[in-house]
Amino acid sequence: MAPLAGPLAAALGLAAALALDWLCAARGLLPPGFREPWRRVAAGLVVAVFLGAAVFLPLAAAVTGAVVEPPNLAKIDTFQLFELHLIMIAVMALWLLLGFAGRFEPPPVPALPSQHPLGWEEIPGEDLPFPPPPPPALPVPLGRQLLAQLGFLAPDVPREIGLGLALGLGAWLAVLAALVAIAGALIALGGKDMVPQQPPALVPLIAALPFGVRLAVSLSAGLVEETFFRGFLQPRVGIVLSTAFFALAHLSYQQPFMLVGITLLSLIYAFLVRWRQSIWAAIAAHALFDGVQLLVVVPMVLKLVHGTGATGKAPAFLGLLG
Repeated sequence: MAPLAGPLAAALGLAAALALDWLCAARGLLPPGFREPWRRVAAGLVVAVFLGAAVFLPLAAAVTGAVVEPPNLAKIDTFQLFELHLIMIAVMALWLLLGFAGRFEPPPVPALPSQHPLGWEEIPGEDLPFPPPPPPALPVPLGRQLLAQLGFLAPDVPREIGLGLALGLGAWLAVLAALVAIAGALIALGGKDMVPQQPPALVPLIAALPFGVRLAVSLSAGLVEETFFRGFLQPRVGIVLSTAFFALAHLSYQQPFMLVGITLLSLIYAFLVRWRQSIWAAIAAHALFDGVQLLVVVPMVLKLVHGTGATGKAPAFLGLLG
């Protein structure tokens, strides 16, 4: 890998973490624990390291001309399929615990200038009792605070999941149709080389795994990726940046054309979260999209291609995973 790729990825990760911190402060979303500087710095560094390695390293490699050695697909075990998702969970957990775990004193409330020292308000010509202060708010359990911070609280979770499944099916059809149309236009305009002839190598590998593993991959992608990009990042940095990060995280596919479909999917999920004010519908839509691809479409097409004695090439868009 080119020597500048690593420092560039680290610089971009640090810039993204600073943008997250600044936007949180501008929107009044800084956690109470960040009043302690060491917590704020530590949380920022955790995010910077993750974004630098998982989101910006493929971009930095492309910019600097670095050659990224592809993983040895024959040696990838089941755990490695979930490794990135586990790291995402750890990053969110550390950031939220640094921000919310512990007891923090609320900012002092200045005394009203008209309040009598004994608790009576002085009104000329009258002696009326000063309204009693409101009862102290009950402390919110830490677990519920964290669920709220990530968009998991909803009045009717099953209804949100059902809505997400219905919209996810429509999103699958719409995005694949858009990719076919774009690919056709590029080919008609002489840009055939811009359309990949094969899906990413990892996708057929996953599609050949046992049904239960493929189902787990689909559910994990829907749950963890939506929690990170839409539940954690989107309320804090906005739809544009969270969508950009989501697309760049898939640049490791090494197929820029696929970023078109991934960006479309990300925008659909983003506006779904904004509309529903929770992430359950987006989780369901995302998991459904990946499940249909990995459980049905890719295995069926690969079996058809190899079973008919064709050249072994499958349409690249069939390897699209959100």
